[in-house]
Amino acid sequence: MPVSLLNINTANLLKTGLTSKNIHYQLEPAQLTEQTIIRQQGVINNTGALCINTGAFTGRSPLDKFTVKDAITETTVYWNNFNIPIEEKYFFQLKEKLLNHLNNQPEVWVRDAYACAHPSYRMNIRVINENPWSNLFAYNMFLRPKEQELENFEPEWTIIQAPDFKADPKIDGTRQPNFAIISFTHKTILIGGTGYTGEIKKGIFTVLNYLLPHDKNVLSMHCSANMGRKGDVAVFFGLSGTGKTTLSADPGRKLIGDDEHGWTNDSVFNFEGGCYAKCIDLSEDKEPEIFHAIRSGALVENITFIGNTDEIDFSDKTITENTRVSYPLNYISNALEPSVAGTPKNIFFLTCDAYGVLPPISKLTPGQAMYQFISGYTAKVAGTEAGITEPKATFSACFGAPFLPLHPGFYAEMLGKKMKEHNVNVWMVNTGWIGGAYGTGARIKLRYTRAMITAALNGDLNNVEMEAHPVFGMLIPKTCPNVPDALLNPRATWTLKDAYDKQAKELATHFVKNFEKYASCVAKEILNAAPVAE
Repeated sequence: MPVSLLNINTANLLKTGLTSKNIHYQLEPAQLTEQTIIRQQGVINNTGALCINTGAFTGRSPLDKFTVKDAITETTVYWNNFNIPIEEKYFFQLKEKLLNHLNNQPEVWVRDAYACAHPSYRMNIRVINENPWSNLFAYNMFLRPKEQELENFEPEWTIIQAPDFKADPKIDGTRQPNFAIISFTHKTILIGGTGYTGEIKKGIFTVLNYLLPHDKNVLSMHCSANMGRKGDVAVFFGLSGTGKTTLSADPGRKLIGDDEHGWTNDSVFNFEGGCYAKCIDLSEDKEPEIFHAIRSGALVENITFIGNTDEIDFSDKTITENTRVSYPLNYISNALEPSVAGTPKNIFFLTCDAYGVLPPISKLTPGQAMYQFISGYTAKVAGTEAGITEPKATFSACFGAPFLPLHPGFYAEMLGKKMKEHNVNVWMVNTGWIGGAYGTGARIKLRYTRAMITAALNGDLNNVEMEAHPVFGMLIPKTCPNVPDALLNPRATWTLKDAYDKQAKELATHFVKNFEKYASCVAKEILNAAPVAE
């Protein structure tokens, strides 16, 4: 295949050590899709989307993500099970090996893009990939420069990704053959041994989670965001599976973005140029915008097909429950472009509480909001096999611990300050169970969750009578438009009240135990918002 460099600044490219004779630069989605098919690495489904399998890894590998420990990071990064240090010598060693691997491939794909829709915070990125479908992911997920910007494009950060290259843990300083390594000094991310595309986007998210709060006084957030007709902005925090993407895709509001945002003194802006939505159990009725985004140019990962057809079986978890689709933001009919809006009026913490304890919607004080933000709670079900019915509490600080290089208290303090400055309403929304825990209770219907969020956005809950939850303290509205009153107080939905009280205290104990590691580094206002576990 011919070299297609267009107006690429080859001097910049050579600085990376890439010397391949067959470099495909800035190809369009149709070209990348065609090349993937030719290489027999994917197929087209009945709506025209490219469907691929990411290989052995169908999700991120947090224990194999490293940060180079050096003069920049040694005393600023919060070293823990997610921020794992690695010596600089291993970074150099693996970068050289990774580039040698790519230079020996018959073809390499390069894309120049950028992160951060706000022009004051734009960060230019160069992505170097071993295969065309990874490059398509980069096209979809990062912001796309205009053609006239490419001639003098100067990348600030570089991502080098090769799924087929494997490290040798005995000599390369890694835990396994797969790895993702960030060097803040050399502004480079190395990814090897894994084809899971999410490592690409989350690598840059981790970088922004360090640079923006630490250097720019911008709060970086793992959240979705949308804007109403009057310009009112809402932000939705939540771990995977709690409804961030689903609930922010509201036909009555403009979508700012579905996963990563920054909050400045006067704006909220999207870091990305696309969406990376979960596909499991996707349906046109429940999530029409996402469903119709699966078309030509979209990249669908790790799905199966119905029988011998080319129609996706969205219910099939054979490969993974983490089936995904990436697509440009403009595939959503009501997307806001450029994706920059004003400051939030409402913040929603989404949790899928499989214990059946938390209210479907409740209002938080600033102290409670910071406590819940640092906790980052949801509850997962172990599985659907016979006999497995116990939920498991899961905590991820600031609803994104694996991507936060700084101490969670740093982000919480910034959030608390901004909430107070802008007089933001903060709501906790349980998208999980009521009337009992998983196995006995029922999942809260999506239409009721949407109705509660709409009521909060419209101000319909501002003046209703509320009551404090006896264990967690948040305020529960006694009435909400288009939602049965009987569903609002979780204790009232349980047949056995004593069983509810026991479950609530058990969950409170999980919260208190989880928070012990942060207690010495947060303000008294936050500590006082802890649930009553006794």
